Amino acid sequence: MRPRHWAALFTLGALWGSSYFWIKIGIQEIGPFTLVAFRLLIGAAALGLVLLVRRQALPRRWENWVPLAVMGITNTALPFVLISWGEQTVDSAVASVLTGGVPLFVLILSHFLIRDERITLPRLAGLLLGFGGVVLLAVRETGEAAGLEGGLRLAAVAAPGGVGSTLGIVALVAAVISYAWSAIHARRALRGVSPLVAAFIMVLVADAVTWLGAAVLESPIHIPQVQLTWIAVVWLGVFGSCAAYLVYFYLIGSVGPTRTALVAYLIALIGVALGVIVLGERLDWRLAVGSILVLGGIAVVSRFPAGKSAAPGSS
Repeated sequence: MRPRHWAALFTLGALWGSSYFWIKIGIQEIGPFTLVAFRLLIGAAALGLVLLVRRQALPRRWENWVPLAVMGITNTALPFVLISWGEQTVDSAVASVLTGGVPLFVLILSHFLIRDERITLPRLAGLLLGFGGVVLLAVRETGEAAGLEGGLRLAAVAAPGGVGSTLGIVALVAAVISYAWSAIHARRALRGVSPLVAAFIMVLVADAVTWLGAAVLESPIHIPQVQLTWIAVVWLGVFGSCAAYLVYFYLIGSVGPTRTALVAYLIALIGVALGVIVLGERLDWRLAVGSILVLGGIAVVSRFPAGKSAAPGSS
């Protein structure tokens, strides 16, 4: 990797890692569907502007639109809403670490869905290591109050700890599973379509679905009144969605998916740092050890190759 690739990687880590911080701020005033809907509206507008500048046309065949539309739901709308909903009761630091564990869930799904992607003993060890961290973080959130003490002293949307935090953890894990499934099917969805066009279609479809959810579940839709909320929404749309997608696809094309996956470590590091330093979230041994276990599991899983299938006919 050349210096410009490392610069892009750190930029992507900063964009996605800080998103959990801004989600935590935005969710204080508006609901998760509304937050994501405004975010994606701004993101789609920004991506559309880039499309016009680069003069890239949208695909005319519906065969290209359908898989991208599905990806828009499973890789954008659904996980974005679940993460935002989960952060109502779960610390942003924990959310950044948990969702960084996508490679662990990709490993599990790939074992059953992809030929020649079998779980080997070293990868199983990494998987168990990572899930040990997930369990520790879940126990931390559900076992006692996870406050926003100090820092900005933002008002909690729902009482942390207990049932609320348990459901928040479940929502975050569900978001990770949705990301993992999308990662496996991304190759088919992106076939024959430029990354920029694919990103625009996915964000556009995701925004339409999210606005529908906001109209049904959060009616009447609340327009943000607090300036900080608008800053969060605009940042998430322009940088967390549009700019992040552009940097991500640049890295995929330049250095490949394996090296790009290193961004998971930066996301967790930045997410934890912002949550603890700015929002005043608790930094205790369970957050530290749980984060190390999750990231260590990802490192082991990424280092060792997949096992070959014993059943050639499976897929």
